Amino acid sequence: MWKLQQDTAQGAFTAAFPALDTADLKCRCFGPTLRWTTPGQGKGKVCLEDHERGTIEFENVPKAAVGTAMTECWGVDWFDEGPGGFADAEPGQYHYEDEQTYSEYEFDVNSDGTVMFGISYVKVDDIVAMLDALERALADQRPA
Repeated sequence: MWKLQQDTAQGAFTAAFPALDTADLKCRCFGPTLRWTTPGQGKGKVCLEDHERGTIEFENVPKAAVGTAMTECWGVDWFDEGPGGFADAEPGQYHYEDEQTYSEYEFDVNSDGTVMFGISYVKVDDIVAMLDALERALADQRPA
């Protein structure tokens, strides 16, 4: 049953964010690890833990795309980034812990216009929603 859940989650992750590819290098998660690198749009990984929760760790993602995705998924100012959301956030660190679900959200807004972020211990559906929103926001920024 666990293998089926892993495969299903991995399929949902890659459907939502097609740049993800199976990685030989595993991480601290027990399930499958997917990685991606796209010049000018960032890099990172998504993995599934043994508690059926997902983790995203992305680096150097354009702030405008993260802002669009965050606003779509969670609205603005959940992380004290201000009323304009992450698209307008000042450089700095933003952190939120959900005491009900034990999920953790960490965002580092860099002065170069990129964001490094980690979303940990989140339900697979929520990871898929964030990946989908981010993919659409990044697609809007790609050259035609």
